[in-house]
Amino acid sequence: MTSAREIMHAGAECIGAEQSLADAARRMRDLHVGAMPICGEDDRLQGIITDRDIVVRCIAEGRDPKLTMASELAQGPPIWVEAEADVQQVLAVMEQNAVRRVPVLAEHRLVGMISEADLATHLRDRDVGQFTSAVYSAPPNS
Repeated sequence: MTSAREIMHAGAECIGAEQSLADAARRMRDLHVGAMPICGEDDRLQGIITDRDIVVRCIAEGRDPKLTMASELAQGPPIWVEAEADVQQVLAVMEQNAVRRVPVLAEHRLVGMISEADLATHLRDRDVGQFTSAVYSAPPNS
């Protein structure tokens, strides 16, 4: 059984809930990522923010990314998987929620992220094909 921990990208960093979207954009640029988990002061996961969220839900709506906090874009309960979850459970969560990346938690703390690239690297072509078909045929999440 392959677990989420075995395929995740370890060392994911959070953006603080009260940090600005401009800060989030700079961190994404510096880390070469397109998404970051949002964590509160208690270091608990509150959501995830993507580069697309910043553009579509902030800039395109005429909001100032220097004045808009990451927490303002965290919607609903966060989607995540346990580090010891089986890879089939990971795929099911990602497909059911039509997400392209998912935070990985251990003992309620962020330990990594799983992205499409991680799936493509570690899974059989058939599983990757099923995942991409399910996620890309779904309507956008924002």
